[in-house]
Amino acid sequence: MTDQSREETAQPQNIVVAFFRRVVSEFGETIRFFAGVAVVWFALVTFGFAAFHIPSESMQPALQVGDRVLVSKFTYGYSRHSLPLGLGYLVPDSLSGRVLHFGGPSRGEVIVVRDPGQGINIIKRVIGLPGDTIEVRGGRLIINGDVMERVEQDVIRYRTREGQIVAVTVYEEIMPEGNSHIIYERSDNAPLDNAGPFRIPENNYFLMGDNRDASADSRVASQLGYVHRDEIVGRANTVLFTFARCRREEGLSCPPWRVFRGL
Repeated sequence: MTDQSREETAQPQNIVVAFFRRVVSEFGETIRFFAGVAVVWFALVTFGFAAFHIPSESMQPALQVGDRVLVSKFTYGYSRHSLPLGLGYLVPDSLSGRVLHFGGPSRGEVIVVRDPGQGINIIKRVIGLPGDTIEVRGGRLIINGDVMERVEQDVIRYRTREGQIVAVTVYEEIMPEGNSHIIYERSDNAPLDNAGPFRIPENNYFLMGDNRDASADSRVASQLGYVHRDEIVGRANTVLFTFARCRREEGLSCPPWRVFRGL
């Protein structure tokens, strides 16, 4: 074979080799890029902020079904449940506790917690602090022996996710510290309208949903019960946006589309 024929044969081979080298190089760059994105995402949702979806009506009217809520992970420090995707359950119990603990939540704040019994995230409002005594009588919230003031705002009807039309009385409920929030009450004689008293242990919190007769919360020991501070994921700050929209019907309440609304 002449030198010229060898060169003609080698040229296509060189082109193929160069092509595959370029493919491998670009594939490696792509892998490194997405690995970097994953590392940044993991760090952000572990130490900074994460978005959570609201699947139920238990926190109406503050949070509606379909809301995406921005939760700060750093407000109360970090625990194993600060890790995303339920990875905290892979961490041994011996490593439970909080790192950079900046203090616990205040009464009235909306927080996300990890329910170890169900293995899911739950969002509720802080009602009772460590050492408090909480009870409910005739639908009225009682904290440390004092009945919380509530002021009737309205009576509305809305359709639940299951299609049932319910009527609720809208109240402004005022906490001992003077801050307030809006609650829904279908009646004052529902199953959880008489509960307690509950003496909250050290390092634990008592949470309730704002839609009082549609919330299985700390009033139900077999469900959420007391929430230990190590189960707290973070504080809910803002409704980012919502994907869900209710059908507008005459005589029924239908919340408007929400975006960047504070809690």
